[in-house]
Amino acid sequence: MGEQVLDEHGPFIAAAIEQARKGLQEGGIPIGSVLVLDGKIVGRGHNQRVQHGSSIRHAEMDCLEQAGRLTAKDYKRATIYSTLSPCDMCSGAILLYGIPNVVIGENRTFQGPEEYVRSRGVDVKILDNQECIDLMTSFIAERPELWNEDIGE
Repeated sequence: MGEQVLDEHGPFIAAAIEQARKGLQEGGIPIGSVLVLDGKIVGRGHNQRVQHGSSIRHAEMDCLEQAGRLTAKDYKRATIYSTLSPCDMCSGAILLYGIPNVVIGENRTFQGPEEYVRSRGVDVKILDNQECIDLMTSFIAERPELWNEDIGE
């Protein structure tokens, strides 16, 4: 991965990692997400399924919720960052709102429907970020039952 690409995405993936760490500190699953519009973060979220007893509060869904209502034109200019590859549900929301850019911290521990999302015209970038990989690898080793619940296994 080129240095320029990391520099371009660095502050935003760092913000998503901060959200993931917040979720872990709250006793939840360490996945974070931010929504960026015109170079500014307009929404931040982290997986809150455990904290809220929710079936749908994945990081990307929480991020979109925290961003509030945006116009269709706004979504079509946005980039969503996630520390982990978005699942089917979160990918569906990305497609529904027409978010054209997805930047993923890592997809080694879980890979969502990235090829399908690409086939729908979304630019998907994988950073293969070691901090994201380490967060999930440690969590999965320590809490496999919670992880399996989160991914529907």
